[in-house]
Amino acid sequence: MGKPINVGIIGCGKIVGAYLQSFRRLENVSLVAVADLDAARAQAVAEGWNADGPGVVRAVTVDELLAADDVDLVLNLTIPAAHAGIALRAIAAGKHVYGEKPLAATTEEGRAVLDAARQAGVVVGCAPDTVLGTGIQTARKAIDDGLIGSPLAATATMVTPGHERWHPDPDFYYQPGGGPLFDMGPYYVTALVTLLGPVVSVIGAASHTRAERTIGSGPREGQKVPVNVDTHVTGVLVHESGALSTLVMSFDAVATTSANIEVHGSSGTLTVPDPNHFDGEVRRFALGSDAWETLPVSAGYVDSARGFGIADLAATPAGQEPRTGGALALHVLEVMESLLASAHGGSAVAIRSTAERPPVVELVTLGCDVSATTPEGHLAAAANRD
Repeated sequence: MGKPINVGIIGCGKIVGAYLQSFRRLENVSLVAVADLDAARAQAVAEGWNADGPGVVRAVTVDELLAADDVDLVLNLTIPAAHAGIALRAIAAGKHVYGEKPLAATTEEGRAVLDAARQAGVVVGCAPDTVLGTGIQTARKAIDDGLIGSPLAATATMVTPGHERWHPDPDFYYQPGGGPLFDMGPYYVTALVTLLGPVVSVIGAASHTRAERTIGSGPREGQKVPVNVDTHVTGVLVHESGALSTLVMSFDAVATTSANIEVHGSSGTLTVPDPNHFDGEVRRFALGSDAWETLPVSAGYVDSARGFGIADLAATPAGQEPRTGGALALHVLEVMESLLASAHGGSAVAIRSTAERPPVVELVTLGCDVSATTPEGHLAAAANRD
């Protein structure tokens, strides 16, 4: 691209800190403005950045940020219910968009965002970008290199007794749009699609075991929280390749000895690290072996963190979908919605959307201008389209 991407952030809640840390390290990402409905929060972020960071960031209103000529991409860190609305406003203003997960509250809203982006000639990206780290990417390269033979199946398991035990305000986890599937599912389903390719159908089952939860910490300790979502969801994802993934997401179970993700092939099995993290060990048990071996780190962004998806998106060659692009995010959202629809309807559900299996991230350490690794950045090309 030859120059940094100028980013404006809408939403200055807790997660913004993780992105700011990455932006200090990424030479092709330049933060120029921040906005929040709470002007004081935006001002605090701007002042903190200006005290320590490169460049000067201004605190503005949402309308001012969307109208700013120097904002190329809007980083959407609002609450999930507002994801689609803010994305559509940014697209209408001619901005590229990168959002926190999920892409939107519903698949229908997500499709509207991507349709608007196509018409406007702008790019959409979406978290989680944890799949770009060395953990998932080393596993992906091992699969591509044939280290487990033909992939046959996978298991993905996340269990916890519930976030109310530690979160002082856990209400939203137990309302529509929350629950274990929509809270943690994006990490696991995105990883499964990255490893094994798109999903063509799902069948699910779910349970809702308690009508309320008790807050275990903070000023509201002892208060009851109503539960209006399924708190244990399981299902099978049928990948286009024929591989079958079994998913378990629970806010009810206490603990597990299962690996976060296991991938089983015709000549070996991989254990894959927590997809909510960027790194971690990948281990293989080869057919005929008598022990697990830890594979050397072989792919992914080294020491990556939230926000690396924006740098990767900017370095994506023209005409290619970003690795954490809108098509993948929409596909993951539809898979999750369809699992719940199947659980409540009692039959398999076909998945309408699809997404290309993203290419492997070559092993690289950022902190340099990643756009220099490609002759033309995806954002620049989109901005110049008629």
